[in-house]
Amino acid sequence: MTTAATSVTDRSLLHRMTQTTPTCLWNDSASIEELTYAIEQGAVGATCNPVIAMAVLAADTATWRPRTETLIRELPTATEDTIAWRLVEELSIRAARLLEPIFEAQHGRNGRLSIQTDPRLFRDSDAIVEQALAFNTLAPNMIVKIPVTRAGIVAIEEATYQGISINATVSFTLPQCIAVAEAVERGLRRREHEGKDIASMGPVCTIMVGRLDDWLKASMERDGIAIDPGYLEWAGVAVFKKAYAIFRERGYRIRLLSAAFRNHMHWSEFIGADAVVSPTSAWQKRINASDIEVVPRIDNTVDPKVVDELLAHFDDFRRAYAEDGLSVEEFDGFGATRHTLRQFCAACCDLNAFVRDVMIPDPGRG
Repeated sequence: MTTAATSVTDRSLLHRMTQTTPTCLWNDSASIEELTYAIEQGAVGATCNPVIAMAVLAADTATWRPRTETLIRELPTATEDTIAWRLVEELSIRAARLLEPIFEAQHGRNGRLSIQTDPRLFRDSDAIVEQALAFNTLAPNMIVKIPVTRAGIVAIEEATYQGISINATVSFTLPQCIAVAEAVERGLRRREHEGKDIASMGPVCTIMVGRLDDWLKASMERDGIAIDPGYLEWAGVAVFKKAYAIFRERGYRIRLLSAAFRNHMHWSEFIGADAVVSPTSAWQKRINASDIEVVPRIDNTVDPKVVDELLAHFDDFRRAYAEDGLSVEEFDGFGATRHTLRQFCAACCDLNAFVRDVMIPDPGRG
């Protein structure tokens, strides 16, 4: 007998993609409710970051406020920051449990929960690695997010060498992707040289395709550029497709991941790739409610006219699209990188404020 849940899954576009192409679906949230829905669609992974963590806490205060109260009692000398990160760890562990059967069935390639290192550490490779090592012990199926900054590239190689599967994040450009892939290869080769296991590792490199689009749109307004606005919807897609072709050509042992959805092409244009798409739950439902055909498009080229126009008008698209467009030393100064780091760091402050409201209740309320 077919259940209602199975019936929905059978006709969903995302489920069809996961069953008929090599493209994997991950859920862009650690919310248990949202991850459960995504797994019904064929999802085999999930991600978290400070913004996502704050959203989970705010959406389920009935669970997380009492837990915060308990932690405050159990850790009487802990700062709000320490308790906030305990909450991030705990919500990540809960989500990881849902994915463990997939992790075991797919031998580590999928079934992982991405937990992000503290974005405020983006300049300190040693601190990033130290936190990555700690996060890696939280559950057998963790994958640790490390930002693609100058210090982050060093940390990515070392964390990979230490046996940690990494998810490179705060990444928008081809130069960043190639630097990540090379760092992972160095880390893997060091492990291989010492006879250490790599078969169970599953690294990915995120391209925040929509955030590159966002940055170019902001640049257009700032600089008074006149261009067909529809062209800007293709910027992240063009970078992803070019990176994917280079990764296949060079045989890098890391998959690309599409994140930060702003339009359906951040999914539909990558169907057929041996890669990961990671839409939010809202985008998953929008996709499943659409009539977009599930066919491979990863090898379809972006209209050269669109690429040429973007190259002609936007210095930052040239930097993002050319292999030598940015040096590693320039990663931290790229506009989308700065904007995203500021947002992630601000979310850490929001997490602290969530704890502070429980730890030191406002005497002016109630």
